[in-house]
Amino acid sequence: MTGGAGWATVRGYDEGWRVMGRRTAWWHGGRPLAVVATVLCATAVLPGRPASAAEAGAPKPYAFAVNATKVQGAMGTTDAVRLEPGRTYRSSLGKDGKLYYRLELDASSNAYVAATAVPRAGTTVAYSDGVKVSVQDGNGGACSSATTAHFGASQSPHPIAASASREIGPGKYACQAAGTYYVVVERTAASVSSASPSSSPDDWDLELSYVSEPRLKKAGSTSAPETWDSASPEALQGDARPRRGGAGFTTARALEQGVWKDGISPGQTLFYKVPVDWGQQLYATAELGSSTGGDGFVGTALVMSLYNPARGLVTDVGAGYDGSQRSAALDPLPPVEYDNRYAFSNRTSGMRFAGSYYLVVHLAAQVADKFADGPFGLTLRVRVDGGAQKGPAYAGRAVPRGLFDTATGDDVSATGGLVPAGSGGSDDGTTMKLVAVGGIGTGSVLVLALGVWTVAARRRTTPRGW
Repeated sequence: MTGGAGWATVRGYDEGWRVMGRRTAWWHGGRPLAVVATVLCATAVLPGRPASAAEAGAPKPYAFAVNATKVQGAMGTTDAVRLEPGRTYRSSLGKDGKLYYRLELDASSNAYVAATAVPRAGTTVAYSDGVKVSVQDGNGGACSSATTAHFGASQSPHPIAASASREIGPGKYACQAAGTYYVVVERTAASVSSASPSSSPDDWDLELSYVSEPRLKKAGSTSAPETWDSASPEALQGDARPRRGGAGFTTARALEQGVWKDGISPGQTLFYKVPVDWGQQLYATAELGSSTGGDGFVGTALVMSLYNPARGLVTDVGAGYDGSQRSAALDPLPPVEYDNRYAFSNRTSGMRFAGSYYLVVHLAAQVADKFADGPFGLTLRVRVDGGAQKGPAYAGRAVPRGLFDTATGDDVSATGGLVPAGSGGSDDGTTMKLVAVGGIGTGSVLVLALGVWTVAARRRTTPRGW
């Protein structure tokens, strides 16, 4: 179990104000006041505005990709639906679930498939409940070791992700030929056992991601780096900047090096992403603030997991909670190198791509039983050491394009707010694009709204020949 016992682990391998109707329709019957009110309300949720503790800590359901395609997993290979690289899918997995999905692979690209299992509201889970993912050929042979993610000792339902791959390479690799392959997703152990009364039979929702990595132009080393700096650096200090975490992989909020603060409630899972380039090392610590009341101890209260750009679990760490502040730090990780993939441990082999690495933080639901509903203060200390180095020479492009680049799609402002690039999610870039979201205050927005109102009113009362 990576990182110690007691937490989720992997074993084995209306855009702007774009008016589409008649221009006078917005201004009849007192509508200007409504527009001003709308602007003021929108200002309260602009991405650049730091969230209050209550907003930050309010539990939200998992944020599935807004463009995810709904598919039904097959009970056997014959009717398995085909997955396309670069796309995200939604499905569900029953208590006795073992589902098949189909891949059509070439003989030159690496394929990575991840399944994020999301227990539904009211679900209970046991320690060994989990989701297992494997990729198999047409004869039932495994292309790589299957991986399983468990909920761990906290027995707190939350999103967990496991992944599997088909990799091209010399020697030990199977499944090298082009052809049809199958992704197998199944629930494990306690979920299907009548001997585990703490597990409920409810279906779990699934989010499936499938990405493709091209081969290298020229084959290189097939050995993992033997030495790297494994010393822990000096802890980052300074005032924390506010940053509200996302509710899923596709809404993960960007973090650069620094100290960040958020709020987290029992049962909540927050997602962040950190760009890490070739040759760079990532360090991260999560700190749970002290409680203002309550009593007792929760053995595995805080869990921080690190996933790579393909959503493969790299490592995780957990901490108990007794009402006093607690911290959990990732053990030092190797610099991002292509050749890390040849290592046996997930902690090394997972650091195989440049791109956005996901920090996923969960607070066990049981914390509410002893220390109230929160939210509790959360501090993240993120360090990225080393200068960016030149990456490997790929013979093609990743699918989706740019997956293994360090651009996050978000800008980190001086106040800690984000100016999103416009992908979906609760804080996307479609809100008030007319406003410079990074720094315009409520007064400026009000002036802008009144200005639009005035211009529209003049146009309405001016002859058309003007």
